[in-house]
Formats: sequence, C-alpha cells, structure tokens
Amino acid sequence: MLETSARLLRLLSLLQAHREWSGAELADRLGVTARTVRRDVDRLRELGYPVNASPGTGGGYQLGAGAELPPLLLDDDEAVAVAVGLRTAAGQGIEGIGETSVRALAKLEQVLPNRLRRRVGALNAFTVPMFRGPRSGTVDPAVLTELANLCRDSERLRFDYSDHNGSASRRAVEPHRLVCSERRWYLVAWDLDRDAWRTFRVDRVTPRPPHGPRFAPRTPPAEDLAAYVSAGVSTRAYAARAVVRLLVPVEEAAERISPTAGQLEPDGPGACVLRTGAANLDVMVIHVMMTGFEFEVLEPAELTESIRTARDRLSRALLRAAAPGPSAGV
Repeated sequence: MLETSARLLRLLSLLQAHREWSGAELADRLGVTARTVRRDVDRLRELGYPVNASPGTGGGYQLGAGAELPPLLLDDDEAVAVAVGLRTAAGQGIEGIGETSVRALAKLEQVLPNRLRRRVGALNAFTVPMFRGPRSGTVDPAVLTELANLCRDSERLRFDYSDHNGSASRRAVEPHRLVCSERRWYLVAWDLDRDAWRTFRVDRVTPRPPHGPRFAPRTPPAEDLAAYVSAGVSTRAYAARAVVRLLVPVEEAAERISPTAGQLEPDGPGACVLRTGAANLDVMVIHVMMTGFEFEVLEPAELTESIRTARDRLSRALLRAAAPGPSAGV
C-alpha cells in the first residue's frame, strides 16, 4: 500500500487526469478500499482542495473549479519560498525567464488552497521589486508573509528593531509595502511615534504580536516606492552626499551600479547623473572612482577639493615609487 502522503498525491493526479472517477475506480487504481478513498478525499478537502462528490450509482468524485492544473501539496513556508523564487526570477531580466516565471507563478496561485493562495497573494501584491541582479538574504519567510498580510489588511505592526549601529528599539507602524532589492528586503511604513514615513530592513525586524487595530491607508511617500527606498538606502542614510555626471549611457552605468549604491538618471544619449552617499567625502572619492567611469562633479564643490587632495597624495606615491632605492651594501 502506498504511504499516505504519496497516495494523496497520486489521488490528486488521478482526479486531474480524469474529469470524474467512481469510488471503486479510484480504489482499484490506488490499491485501497473504497472507505480509504473516502477518508483520503476528506483529507484533501481539509487541506482546501475542492473535491466534489455526486451520489448514486452513476456518481463519483471530481476535482472542483479552480484546480485545472495538478494541485500541489505545500506547507506555508514552502509556498512562500516558491512564490519568492518565481517573483525574483521574474525580475532578473534573463531572456525567457521573466515571462515563464510570471506564468508559473500564476499557475501556482491557481491550484493552491485558498488559505495558502491568500498568503502568497499578499506577498506578491504588497511587494515592489527593485533589483537588477541575484538577490540573497536571510529574511525569515514567516516574517515576510506576516508583514505582507499586515500590509494587505491595513493592520498596525509592532516590532523590535535593530538599526545599523546595533541600537534596539520598539516600534509601532502602519505598514504599507515591502520593497526587495538585490540583497535586502525593506518595509515602507508610517512610524506612529515619529509621525513620518520610515524604511526598515526586514532582516532587522522582529514582530511582536498581537498586532492591530486596523487603519485607513495613507497616501504613500512616493509614487515610485522602489526609487524612494533606493534614495533612502543609497543617499539619505549617509552624512556626505554627492551628484556626479558619469560620461557613459545610463544602461551601461546600471550594469555596475545597483539601486542600493546610488540613483541613476539619463542625461542625454552618452551620459547619466548619479546621486549617491558615503560616510565622508574622502570615501566618496573612492566610491565614485570605483565605478570605473569618467565623470565630472556637479555637487558639492567640496568633493572637487577632496579629489585634488587624493590626486596629490597619489602623485607623491608614484614619485616615491619611481625614485631609485638605496644602493645595496658592498
């Protein structure tokens, strides 16, 4: 006899392959009794799969509407993992992968039980993509779905938060959207204590239920939330900020500069403007040089002086390197 979970999968496959089966036919195919078939059908219904039954000698079992594709048995975390993977692949820009991932995600949602479909749907509806490359991170899928559900339901969130300096605080917010970059997940929310919009790194968030009450959604801080978060994590978070003109097309610059490293704007066919931040102007010089592109400083003027200082220091180092060393002892 098949092990129970494998038998349930086989039963689902049979229900999909044939529009209607009698109990005797299913029992014969599965090698079990008609009573076991009825019990397995009840298990499928408990999991949320729509299995219809018609009484009488001509009756049988049929997979209900909304399950045109072979159903999947996934627990909550597995469903979230698949949805996140498909959503990430959909935004990678790899030829053929994006469209296929979108279709696969739609099919996944079609055959999931209502309970899981609602959770995955919340994650997709309340997430804004901001990535250009492979995303990695250590965010707990359960935290992601909890935040997505609160965004969907317009329900207040309470959580412990650790900032970049390691300082801990207890926060109460009205969550609005999740934004994913190539390395991180961010929560855009209205901070009730600070009376302002804030962006939080999800890997630093520890929810502290119970949550609530419900709230009326506010007008978001920007129409383009991906750009809003990009500006926050690449520019506004730093003490030193700069605007430079890169002498390459924006498409070429975007291949090296991620949204979390700076904001890019086209400036004609052969140039673009980079807005970025750093701990100080000396670090900013290195940051801009590391792009590998020719550039000109637009602001601040102090950055030009920092570049001159770096140039002079490098020139002296080159002169010392070119000078003959001390003669070997005789």
